Amino acid sequence: MSDTEKANSAHQNFDRQAKFNAPPPMRIANPGALGLFSFASTTFILSLYNVNARGVAIPNVVVGMACFCGGLAQLLAGMWEFPRGNVFGATAFTSYGAFWMSYATILLPNSGIIAAYAGHEDELNQALGIYLITWFMFTFLLMLGALRRNISFIALLFFLCITFVLLAAGAWSGQVNITKAGGGFGILTALIAYYCGLSELLVKGESWFGLPMGTIKQERVD
Repeated sequence: MSDTEKANSAHQNFDRQAKFNAPPPMRIANPGALGLFSFASTTFILSLYNVNARGVAIPNVVVGMACFCGGLAQLLAGMWEFPRGNVFGATAFTSYGAFWMSYATILLPNSGIIAAYAGHEDELNQALGIYLITWFMFTFLLMLGALRRNISFIALLFFLCITFVLLAAGAWSGQVNITKAGGGFGILTALIAYYCGLSELLVKGESWFGLPMGTIKQERVD
């Protein structure tokens, strides 16, 4: 046997050994439905509070949802999107999970955040407005990234942008009606997120029907 043949044989043996020792491929289920439902439910509850539904004006009951559903569950969904190679989903779910956790932290009495503004309520509102407008900026950038994905995600992020702008304006101006308008758009945003989540849940071949997401045709780039 020539040196070349020996080298090729050794290389083939190495490849077979590597395949034999390689861990089995890991199949991760689509975490999109979890992330979208978690986002939708938490947004829906807080938005109802923002429009003073059933006379509720104090939003602190949402803290539990913001910590564990909108926060932890969505954060995990984002982490699971990374190994699937979905950068957009990973960025969106992880970031909004962090948003809900940070919002819950503001409302927690033991955090001392609101207590630090005791006697300076207007300064607190201005600070909250800056907080909300920052998330509008992030959401707008995400919307730009979704422009070639599907109409449902574009609509979701578009109305979420409006929600953040109105809530920020309500905090800055102190006008309750503007905050209520933000709550109204938040409800609409949550309903769209529920629709997107259900569409992700209705897997082809496992469900009786599916929901269209309004896929945007991609042009082939050579």
